[in-house]
Amino acid sequence: MSAVIYTLCALTSLACVWFLMGAYARTRHRLLFWSGLCFVMLTVSNILNIFDRFILPNVDLVPARLATALVAVLLLIFGLIWEGE
Repeated sequence: MSAVIYTLCALTSLACVWFLMGAYARTRHRLLFWSGLCFVMLTVSNILNIFDRFILPNVDLVPARLATALVAVLLLIFGLIWEGE
């Protein structure tokens, strides 16, 4: 059951990427771009979570998962600061 939930989380993040990048392509608002990049990294983090827990249980992917989540947050913070100026 948890595999289904993790997969749905990854698909939801991917849907957010789709919608945010589509809106960015139409409007060219840069904050949409940075938010889309954030969700790209969150999607990667969710996919790594699935690999870590179910596909490769003997391989420790926690540092990679945390690094991608950190990059996602840093991208969003950078975008917020950049657009605030």
